[in-house]
Amino acid sequence: MRGPVVAVTGAATGVGALLTERLAASEEIRQVIAIDERRGECPDAQWHILDVRDPAIADKLRGADVVVHLALDLDLETDSAARTAYNVRGTQTVLTAAAAAGVHRVVLCTSAMVYGALPENELPLSEDAELRATAEATGVGDLLEIERLARRAPRAHPGLNVTVVRPAVLVGGTDTALTRYFESPRLLVVAGSRPAWQFCHVEDLCSALEYAVLEKVDGELAVGCDGWLEQEEVEELSGIRRMELPSAVALGAAARLHRIGLTPSPAGDLAYTMYPWVVSGSRLHDAGWRPGWTNEEVLAELLEEVAGRHTVVGRRLGRKDATAAGAAGATVALLGAAAVVRRARKARRRI
Repeated sequence: MRGPVVAVTGAATGVGALLTERLAASEEIRQVIAIDERRGECPDAQWHILDVRDPAIADKLRGADVVVHLALDLDLETDSAARTAYNVRGTQTVLTAAAAAGVHRVVLCTSAMVYGALPENELPLSEDAELRATAEATGVGDLLEIERLARRAPRAHPGLNVTVVRPAVLVGGTDTALTRYFESPRLLVVAGSRPAWQFCHVEDLCSALEYAVLEKVDGELAVGCDGWLEQEEVEELSGIRRMELPSAVALGAAARLHRIGLTPSPAGDLAYTMYPWVVSGSRLHDAGWRPGWTNEEVLAELLEEVAGRHTVVGRRLGRKDATAAGAAGATVALLGAAAVVRRARKARRRI
């Protein structure tokens, strides 16, 4: 078989496991090298068990034509400093090791969140739009640093091609601040905001990554369903009613609740539910790629996945807690309490 030898990091779980299975079954791929800290379930891959931060990974990459680096920790509950150390150091090590091993292409996966969620964003954004995100949302600081590493790598390692894939809200066995938004009893809407929802099913992300692996497309790629859903459409399709709050109350409460450890999501996560960050995906489309899922279909799958979960301001509650507190009431109470604390502190400062 003539096709490329492809190494996948983070191959035992999540998107990495799905991509490993997909590539191993493809007649266009000669061999799959799977790298993770534990062995996954794909029997047709050649497994290597190690941490991606280990420089010994260079030996495991010898003979590979392409590396897809998916060993990222974006868990809401992980300590932020530990998460950054893993994500950034891991990416640095993989890029350096790939160059040393003679790999000619590395495919990285970040998120369309790097464009930033801003009220003046165009609908949709082109791949070449400026990356205007800040490090205020969960994991986005790490993703921005990975983007910087991607841009520097070809200069530091001539001959190394780096492709970056940026999915919209990822759905399909994922757990993020944005998927937890749909676990709440009410959809929090910030007054005066203009949300636009675009999803990306993990199967579509894997097919886009395969396009990059096979060099059907390169550069900076955005991937998601075609078009987007307005907030009113999301509410109608989900059957979940909104709870609208003034911006100052919502953002102030979110910041305070995160600071005292009541919620894993920083206030920066709220921006992605307030303003649009929809992407066009034009480069993939021009190469012939099409999503297999619509926004409506992905939202339906997400709602099915989160059914029975109860989340209050990003914090999961057990069934007993949710029943006892009344999840909607708990949301209002938490936000209201934070607003009261803020007003009380201001009052004290004036005395």
